Amino acid sequence: MSHGIWYVASPCKAAVTQTTRPDLEEISVESEHVFDGVFLRVWRETVRMPDGALARREYIKHSGAVMVIPLLDDGRVLMERQWRTPMRRVMIEFPAGKLDPGEDWLTCARRELREETGYSAREWAYIGTINNAISYSDEVIHLAFARGLTAGQQALDNHEFLEVFTVEPRDVLEWVRTGVVTDVKTVIGSFWLEKLLGGTWPLDWRPA
Repeated sequence: MSHGIWYVASPCKAAVTQTTRPDLEEISVESEHVFDGVFLRVWRETVRMPDGALARREYIKHSGAVMVIPLLDDGRVLMERQWRTPMRRVMIEFPAGKLDPGEDWLTCARRELREETGYSAREWAYIGTINNAISYSDEVIHLAFARGLTAGQQALDNHEFLEVFTVEPRDVLEWVRTGVVTDVKTVIGSFWLEKLLGGTWPLDWRPA
């Protein structure tokens, strides 16, 4: 453990799936940087397939992000409503934010929780990472729980608008079941929340 980073072993003891398979690997032949925005970088590659044929791939490079599941002392959780332009609607999500270059997950998580909700946490438990869009992005999202929350003042970015609210975990799960919540990181976080509250997936809590 270093730089405030810790990891917990998966509760599943299943065999590790082999991820190195030369018979499935695509080899990059040519790579082109086609767009560099404030938030995203787009690349286009020509790859050689396992059968020797050439194919074109386009994908987004992303610095990564953190999502926090904040647990209140009364059993409720903090969530947010925020407009998401690609979806053209307001989405319900757990607090989350983008990693700065070279930043560890805990530093980012503490900052985003404080800025977006005004809360700080006494304890943290790291869940792990997810890849939310593997067909077109290399984005990695770190997931974590926070508890022992203390309310404070929001510090939203300029022109950032969101609503923070509290909800019972059972209602979050019902929203997932009925399609009210569709954000993939929040859906996965909701299932982790269910496992945590059910006592089936214990976590390693550490002081902030």
